[in-house]
Parts: sequence; structure tokens; C-alpha cells
Amino acid sequence: MKSDWVAIVLAAGQGTRMKSPLPKVLHTIAGRPLVAYAIGAAFDAGVTRCVAVVGHGREQVESTLEERFGDRVTSALQAEQRGTGHAVQCAMAAAALAEFDGNVLILYGDCPLIPTESVRALMEALPAEGPALAMLTSHLDQPTGYGRIVRDAAGQVCAIREQRDCSPEEALIQEVNPGVYAVRAPFLRDAIARLQDDNAQGELYLTDVVAQAAREGGVADLPWDMADLRGVNDRYELALCAEERRQRIAAQLARSGVAVRDLRTLYVDADCEVAPSAILEPQVHLRGRCVIEAGARVDVGAVLTDVVVRAGAEVLPYTVATESVIGEEASVGPFTHLRPATELGRKAKVGNFSETKKTRLGDGSKVNHLSYVGDGVIGKNVNIGAGTIFCNYDGVRKHTTTLEDNVFIGSDSQLVAPVTVGEGAYVASGTTVTRDVPADALAVARTRQQNKEGYAARFRARAKASRGPTEGT
Repeated sequence: MKSDWVAIVLAAGQGTRMKSPLPKVLHTIAGRPLVAYAIGAAFDAGVTRCVAVVGHGREQVESTLEERFGDRVTSALQAEQRGTGHAVQCAMAAAALAEFDGNVLILYGDCPLIPTESVRALMEALPAEGPALAMLTSHLDQPTGYGRIVRDAAGQVCAIREQRDCSPEEALIQEVNPGVYAVRAPFLRDAIARLQDDNAQGELYLTDVVAQAAREGGVADLPWDMADLRGVNDRYELALCAEERRQRIAAQLARSGVAVRDLRTLYVDADCEVAPSAILEPQVHLRGRCVIEAGARVDVGAVLTDVVVRAGAEVLPYTVATESVIGEEASVGPFTHLRPATELGRKAKVGNFSETKKTRLGDGSKVNHLSYVGDGVIGKNVNIGAGTIFCNYDGVRKHTTTLEDNVFIGSDSQLVAPVTVGEGAYVASGTTVTRDVPADALAVARTRQQNKEGYAARFRARAKASRGPTEGT
């Protein structure tokens, strides 16, 4: 079965109710564009190829699909929006389907909650013989806006009536069409060629194919919960689906063995991976493609984007990190900013109010507090004192600072790149380093201290004498 399936995903609509210049199917939920959910479910169910019907924002949609799915997804242009039936006509004319005689799965591109299980069940519901079409159905207490499932006296599906074309009796039907179909390609090709636009909207309805299937062998239908199949038409529905997806991800992580401290405030994107026994405290945000390994702990308010947190590492409260790697048993935070290309070794530490960028920090090395470390190559067991600044930018280019193993940098030091501090060297507090420091040397670059005896007392006396009689009262 699985080798004979191609999916058609309808993604050409403008989505005017979104009130956005972005094509509707590219709005994101849990870090993924809407269209990626339908396509992903199809691939996970066993479909081997997909044709996405594109129209509004064609270039953006095609670029996104290529980035996420490569050549497994091709596109078919629906230049003129003449209905869902016309969209499928465009898809069937594409090279991937022009001579295809297997089975076709049809889905909408704006259904971000659709589970793989529903798609797989529908594919299995299409028999090898008999009905040429299978479809999902659902029940809604308030079905307004959805096509109604019309059944004959025997209880078999015989038609789908769109909202605008319903009679008063049909409008009362609560069984609705979610718009997910499995169809044999030869039947589909013939059926869409016979579609007519004699309806209230003057469009070619894909739903009319169901009536044709009912007349020519019947329709296989499979009931499914509409909570899994609802679409997105405006920002409100987008927010509702986003919250549902957030809850499902949090629940799945907790069931898999992740210690989720607060299901209500955890935000994890769909492409993140969290290992069993990892700990996620309240108000954690994991974005993009984060990987949290076993035993790692991410504390309150941390916001991580495309970050790898190795086993046993600790991310303390209100850390912000992007495109970084936090090594095994390393510690970051609180209130730390790891910018892209930061890599921390085993048991390394970046403490409060410190910022790193494009820096490798070796095993056991520490930037405990109040420092900026940019474009750094830092060896093992290096200590960087409070208030240290890596001066990496000369106004034109960025330059590298290299600290070899076992270096000690005193507090309030500045390292003016490019510069290298050799293994085991010391840099005294308050030093501005502008030249390389040899191994095991002490670098001191500051004005010699002078103590002027009695100066402070004389200064206060002069200041007091210069004030008027009421000044300072």
C-alpha cells in the first residue's frame, strides 16, 4: 500500500481573514509552518511523494517546502482560484501525477493538528476493490461553515453539500466534511474532468467528486474527532490551534519521562527533542530544533533557540541562548546570554550577567559574572574574572582572542584582539592586554598606584569652607 501513495496538499489560498501579507499556510505553530503539519503527517503515514498546490505567495511557499522537505515535495501552480476541484485538477496535471495510477491522499494545508494516525487509518480504509474513495467525517454541534455529509436511506454517504448550497433541512445536519480524502488516481482523474461550476460560488467543488464516487461504487467513510482536523482561517483560530498543539507537546513529553514541572507554561516547538529524565521547570521556552539530553535541567524562564544541552548540564533561570552547545555537566546562568556559535565544554560555566558570542569555552573553564566574551578560543580550566571584556571589533572586522589552558584573567581586564595569552599565564586585575602574553608570564598594564596622605581630609575641609551659611542644610 505505502509505495503506491502520493499526497496532494492544498496550499494556494490567500487567507484574507488572517490580515497578513504572509501566505496563510506559512503562519507558524510550535515553530512549524501550518502546511508542514499536513505534509509531515502524510509522509509519516507512508506517503512517498507530495504535490503541494500553490498560488498566493507561491515563491515563499515553494522556498519553505524545499527547505523543509527537499525534492520529496513538488509544486503545482493554481494561478486562478477556481475552487478546490480546480486545485486538484492542477495537481493531477503535474509531472508527479500525470501518469500515476496508484492512490492519492488529499489534505488541506491549514490543518496543524492532524495526527498521523488519522491519515494512516484513512489510507487503510480505502479498499483494493469496490469504493474508489474514502473520507474522514466528523460531528459538530455548531456545523456552520462546513460542508454537510448527506446520506441515503441506507445510511451511505451520497453527497457533500457546501454551506452556501444547503437546503434548510441539510443545514441542520451536524455531520461535516473535514476535507481529508483517499482516492484511486484513475477514478480521481476522470471525476475531476467532469466537474461543473453550477453552484452558489461558481467554483469547481472537490466535494462533487464524492457524489460521483457514491454513484459509481460507493464511498468508504471513517469517523474522526474534529478536534484533530480543524483548520485555521483567522488569527483567533491560529491561537486556539497553537494552544492545543502546545498542550499536546507538553503532555507527550511528560508521558515519555521528561520531568515537566508545569504543563500550563511549557512552550516547546514541534522539532525539539527532550530526553527522558530531563527536567523542564515552569515558563521554559524551547524554540527551533533544541536537543535536551538526559539529566539536563532547564530552569525557570529560560529561552533557548536551536540549542543543544548535553547530559547533566544546568541552565539556570532567565538564560537566553541561541545556536549554542552547552556541554555535559556545564552550568549557564542565571541571566546569561549565549549568542550564536557559543560552545561550552564539560563542566564549563558562564554565570550571571555574562554574554558570549562565537566562542569555544574549554572543559572546566569559567566566566562567572559580568563579562563579555566574543570571538574567543578558550582552553581548559581557564578562569575569567568579573568585568572582563573581549575587545573583538576594530570598527571593520572581528578578531579572535585565544586563551590557552590554565590561564587566569583578573577582574576588570580588557583583551584587545587579536591577542593570545599563553598556557598558565596570569593577567593582573585591571589590565588592558594589547600584546601576546607568553606562557606562565604575568601581564600587568595599569598606572602605578599613588597614596597622597591626608588629601581626603584637606579636600573635605576646603569643600566645607566654600559652602554658604545655609548651603547643605
